[in-house]
Amino acid sequence: MRKATIGTIGQFVDQEVLIEGWLHNKRSSGKIQFLQIRDGSGFIQGVVVKAEVPEQVFQLCHTLTQETSIRATGLVRKEDRAPSGFEMTVTNVEVVGDSENYPITPKEHGVDFLMDHRHLWIRSPRQRAILKIRAEIIKAIQSCLDNDGFTLVDPPILTPSSCEGTTNLFHTKYFEEDAYLTQSGQLYMEAAAMALGRVYSFGPTFRAEKSKTRRHLIEFWMIEPEMAFADHDENLRIQEQLVAHVVQHILAHCALELKTIGRDISKLETVKAPFPRISYDDAIKFLQARGHDIKWGEDFGAPHETEIASSYDRPVFIERYPVGIKAFYMKPDPNRPEVALCADMLAPEGYGEIIGGSQRIDDPVLLQKRYEEHQLPMEAYQWYMDLRKYGSVPHSGFGLGLERVVAWICGLEHVRETIPFPRLLYRLYP
Repeated sequence: MRKATIGTIGQFVDQEVLIEGWLHNKRSSGKIQFLQIRDGSGFIQGVVVKAEVPEQVFQLCHTLTQETSIRATGLVRKEDRAPSGFEMTVTNVEVVGDSENYPITPKEHGVDFLMDHRHLWIRSPRQRAILKIRAEIIKAIQSCLDNDGFTLVDPPILTPSSCEGTTNLFHTKYFEEDAYLTQSGQLYMEAAAMALGRVYSFGPTFRAEKSKTRRHLIEFWMIEPEMAFADHDENLRIQEQLVAHVVQHILAHCALELKTIGRDISKLETVKAPFPRISYDDAIKFLQARGHDIKWGEDFGAPHETEIASSYDRPVFIERYPVGIKAFYMKPDPNRPEVALCADMLAPEGYGEIIGGSQRIDDPVLLQKRYEEHQLPMEAYQWYMDLRKYGSVPHSGFGLGLERVVAWICGLEHVRETIPFPRLLYRLYP
């Protein structure tokens, strides 16, 4: 018997195949039973006709319970009314593993219950679709960067210091030394860029922020490209080209998944480069004109970002923030030293910042001054200073938060659905 997956079932029309999967749901209309079967690659309806199968097979199908694992044999046929375009006329079913009293039923469940059963919740059509889209986003990001001359480099997860201060880092002991779980691989990517030109990292990062907003996770994944001989403007061009490519890739490759989660794709179809750019100065004036109590020199919160982004049908850059509210390594604008050559990319529809980036300081004298201003220990950052002493060049980079991009592209209310097993302020289980 030819084994097939539901995802490739279209290759087997009018052929009898074996599918190994789980019973997602079922219904009956007397002498016909309809089995909703999933195998991870997709969902298909198996039709069991009493007159066309042995009695024991029909009775077995009648007793099957939700999430029982099965092997189903049947004839594949086209069915335009089916979501996948195909159905299977079942000829035989074999039980592999029983499932009794499956806790997640078609009825409504509370968020806490679903999160407690996240290991099972990810089997549902909606959660599966989100995770498939996440995987395609990762694929699109990496292929775009790989094809643009970037090399993947893996920075350490355990670090002796922070790139933005240790207040929000998880502390641990590294034998006799202090260490931290990384909040960014950026500093190491700068070193890698001096060796390979264009590089990027992709991996988990950790921030010990006691935040419970819908935009924050404790453990999340970051893509952090870094480029030698790249200025601020080139940095922004690469960012917008990357994000536009990812969105168009998802529209082309995840139509069924987007339909499953009910995403309004018209909101994504407009996402094409170039993206609009506004200065921090103009953003402050814009917010003040709309009644927000914010002054020059203050950072933006979620309401501010939402207000700004709502005026655009695609992501928007806010550039040149005050130096005082940005990280120590960001290069000041030579024509206006009180602002940095940096930018945040805000996603539309209220999803906030999805990218933060800047041109980096390449002058060792200025970097030394920043060390002193931020009270950074020279012994911990000497290696970072070496990058400015031995062949320093203009260079830029950015960090893209994967889960926020997934939330925006999928149109999700909360980032907890964007990652298989989210780590939140009060959740470390399962």
